Amino acid sequence: MIKGVLKTWKEDRGFGFISPEDGGKDIFIHISALKGTSRRPVTGDVIHYQVARDNRGKFKAVNAYIEGVEILEDKSAGFFNTKKGTIVLIILALVAIVAAVVALNPAP
Repeated sequence: MIKGVLKTWKEDRGFGFISPEDGGKDIFIHISALKGTSRRPVTGDVIHYQVARDNRGKFKAVNAYIEGVEILEDKSAGFFNTKKGTIVLIILALVAIVAAVVALNPAP
């Protein structure tokens, strides 16, 4: 993880720029990189992040968190934490129950 200070933040647009601790060019950060944080970022926050390229080849912060700010559980991660995944789990559970009932009560 890289560490830097949030230099600017445009709350109305959900993005800003991080000044890396070790120098170099400022890094773009979008609110979506801060999944699960308990509060929105503010200028001056210390941000820990990884760097990736966007679809235009520009660098951006990803998998970021704000130092000292609680991380809430990310409910969006994984298929089975989606509405569709929950339905699939319910169907699988019902199939397992029916299979168990049939196995315990074979037809005459």
